[in-house]
Amino acid sequence: MNYVSVENLEKNLGERILFADLNFGLSKGDKMALVANNGTGKSSLLKIMTGKDQPSAGKVVFRNGIRFGFLEQEPDFNESVSISELIRTANSEMLEIISNYHNVLENQAENYSSQDQKALDDAMGKMDEFGAWDYERRLNEILTKFEIEDQTQQVATLSGGQKKRLALALALLDEPDVLILDEPTNHLDVGMIEWLEQYLNRSGLTLFMVTHDRYFLENVCNVILELHHGKLYTHHGNYSFFLQKRAEREEVNRIEVEKAGKKVKTEIDWIRRMPKARGTKSKARIQRFHDTEAISKSGHKDQELKLQVKMSRVGGKILELKKVYKSYDDLKIIKGFDYTFKNGERIGIVGPNGVGKSTFLNMLCGLEQPDSGKINTGDTVVFGYYNQQGLAFEPDMKVIDILREYAEVIELGDGSKLTASQFLNHFMFPPKMQHNPVSKLSGGEKRRLHLMTVLIKNPNFLILDEPTNDLDLLTLNKLEDFLLQFGGCLIIVSHDRYFMDTLVDHLFIFKGQGEIKDFNGSYQDYQAYMEAEAEVKVEVEEKVDWKKDQKKEDVKTKLTFKERFEFEELGTEIEGLEAEKKEIEVFMSSGETDYNLLQEKAQRLETVIQELDDKGMRWLELSEYD
Repeated sequence: MNYVSVENLEKNLGERILFADLNFGLSKGDKMALVANNGTGKSSLLKIMTGKDQPSAGKVVFRNGIRFGFLEQEPDFNESVSISELIRTANSEMLEIISNYHNVLENQAENYSSQDQKALDDAMGKMDEFGAWDYERRLNEILTKFEIEDQTQQVATLSGGQKKRLALALALLDEPDVLILDEPTNHLDVGMIEWLEQYLNRSGLTLFMVTHDRYFLENVCNVILELHHGKLYTHHGNYSFFLQKRAEREEVNRIEVEKAGKKVKTEIDWIRRMPKARGTKSKARIQRFHDTEAISKSGHKDQELKLQVKMSRVGGKILELKKVYKSYDDLKIIKGFDYTFKNGERIGIVGPNGVGKSTFLNMLCGLEQPDSGKINTGDTVVFGYYNQQGLAFEPDMKVIDILREYAEVIELGDGSKLTASQFLNHFMFPPKMQHNPVSKLSGGEKRRLHLMTVLIKNPNFLILDEPTNDLDLLTLNKLEDFLLQFGGCLIIVSHDRYFMDTLVDHLFIFKGQGEIKDFNGSYQDYQAYMEAEAEVKVEVEEKVDWKKDQKKEDVKTKLTFKERFEFEELGTEIEGLEAEKKEIEVFMSSGETDYNLLQEKAQRLETVIQELDDKGMRWLELSEYD
């Protein structure tokens, strides 16, 4: 039986149909992802599934007793409270269960009754059901993992990335049966994403998610739903399997459309040759003609993103950093960094959140100044800086007006010129959308518009800070194709490992406290290198520990005075425990019917056996030197 069933679901925005007649089920253990282009209602579907939005038709059914958690793409928190206060309200059910258990336990200890015992059994059952026994440990562990250390901090002071990490921590802490995630990897650094992958693969959580992170899809998912032109396709496998099956389906469809097109031409010729006055035309054949014609016209032509701009000429001198230092109070961002950029370089920047990656990019563009050292920029360098903050705009400003602020006419790489409206069309903003206010755009559409305003300057040095956030897979693939052909310098900060591996030749590794290491290779190469380093380190530590232990064993020949006293005491204690063990065993087999007394004796017997094991092992260890 499905944990969640989606039945004939439809969502309309006015006359626009986001999706219709969606039917699928989510079973225990499924790690399911929805793949679709921006603007098809992915986030809306997730909100409908969690009750935060209502469908136009159809329904979502959760099996009785199933608990779900939801991570929104942009978390909406009460900003007037502290993190600790938010946690208490966000996890009120869990905390109520824990509080109830402690109250019932206290009542049972003070005034025992069968009614109190039943209440305690029920409370313990709830603690088991919700996994509440180690709540505090899990809370501290997860908050630490997501770099949320000061729980007294006001939510209003958190950045967008910190809010997303806090929301993800709270969603995982609840340990629901079904976890629904909207772009879970946004604002996480690579180390956090890899930890999240391992956590989700180990856990028995059932997942339904929307993500553009292809390695995440590959490593976590076992079912992929594809929403394409209103039709839902189910692929039981990971991302590689989905790509293979989609390509096979599209090829079969292309062949069918091509065959139907040829047959339509033949049938048209037949219809034209038949005399109009004769009624001998086969009705069945005419019907088949119409069916075949429908197939021949069924081939969808997806609107494609066309990234084509003219790159400014770059001279011999590009960008040079000499002994650059930068810090904020005690936090060192860069410490004596030297580097000379060469034309055509492709550099990825990797490091945990908060080590200064964005500050480094701002300094390259001249938006921030170093504390000391020099940054020399060539006269012909034209920066294109795509930053995480996105566009600053008035909510009611039209899409086309934003672009016109940069240029009315844009020259492409092939020498052709486009108006602002034509250029928007290249970026998948059809004429109707161009006159919409920017506030109506989705997160991915705003990102795409921001990218346009960067490329319209014809840069020869591109700096992209987390460019993949909120972009769908179609846009990502087109962006990758464009960047592979880009002839200038390219610097990328991204948590998207697939994106990095596709585009960069070497990495700047921000290790913290101002240390930057230049690594020649892709991110996967770096990951393999770090794993090999860790294995060597473990081997060395184990060898050192073994030598220390061996040395201790070689040196030790007899017991110290303190150890001899402990040895003699252990003998006496073991004799006493053996006698107590025998006495309890006799009592347990005596036919005693007092349940509480039997339970007390059974618990004591377990303790005695454990103490005998521990003390016996220590006695044997000391006896070797006696």
